[in-house]
Amino acid sequence: MSHEAVKWAMDDAPMLLTDKGKPDTTARGVLQALAEHAHKDGSGAHPSVLRLQYRTGYDRRTVQRALRRNEAGGLIAATGETNGRTIWKLALHLKRPASDWAELERAEEGERQAAAERKRRSRSKAVTHSPSVTVTDSASVTEGGVTHSASVGHALEMRDVTHSASGRHALNAALTISQPSVEPPTTSGADVDGGPAGRSGLAQNAPIDDDGFALTDSMRRWALNTFGPAIDIDHETALFLDHYRANGARRTNWAAEWQKWIRRQAKWTAERAARPGSNVVHLPTGRTLTGTDARVAGWAALTAELEAKENQQR
Repeated sequence: MSHEAVKWAMDDAPMLLTDKGKPDTTARGVLQALAEHAHKDGSGAHPSVLRLQYRTGYDRRTVQRALRRNEAGGLIAATGETNGRTIWKLALHLKRPASDWAELERAEEGERQAAAERKRRSRSKAVTHSPSVTVTDSASVTEGGVTHSASVGHALEMRDVTHSASGRHALNAALTISQPSVEPPTTSGADVDGGPAGRSGLAQNAPIDDDGFALTDSMRRWALNTFGPAIDIDHETALFLDHYRANGARRTNWAAEWQKWIRRQAKWTAERAARPGSNVVHLPTGRTLTGTDARVAGWAALTAELEAKENQQR
């Protein structure tokens, strides 16, 4: 698998369009699967149609039609056959115009403005003004024997106050603002609009989320083929997302930025393991433990080994 060919198919290859002017995502998926079998210069890709079906999930005819569309668009060209399979060469010299990204950004900005306008209109409809509401001073509604509260400026709600022969008040006397709330707030992190709290800070609208970054099968295979199980891909991807959600930075190519992150982590892990006297333990999951975690894991492994030997001697 060539990293250059895969990156070209994912980011740099021109986007084919359907008859309705929409992105031809089917042809794109087949092109990306084809690139995984190409050499560095884009040549020598000859996976079987069955292999492309397995990689993409498309049926046989869908894969064949997508190959023809990619060929008609000039993105691939047949250069021969081997064992009954067509040998394809990818046109790595063709580049996607920068205007594609600009159009996506304009569409995203338009969607944000439309969402903000819908939210503004929804809030304005929720506010109801009633000219018939009258604020009544508590002094004008309180009769003899009714307890006054020094902290009450206005009566918020007036119910029927029925006096009994004994002069005591009915249970449904007027409510005052001095009463504590019956239901305290459920959470301290609730949103100001009353909705559930989401990610706080920049992470809620971070560029990496707006750009739709996602860990693909191709990226996962690249990391495993390049560095093996020494790197915990899911753990490092989570750290990668947290980092860019925290600083709010934008990158033109998130896939390439993720690969740089994985390379740095692999280099750091190798250097840490090569230090004299370092404590490093590689777990079967691919995650690397160092320092105190490694020592604890080492003692646990030694204890398990001694227990196993004792069981064998019994």
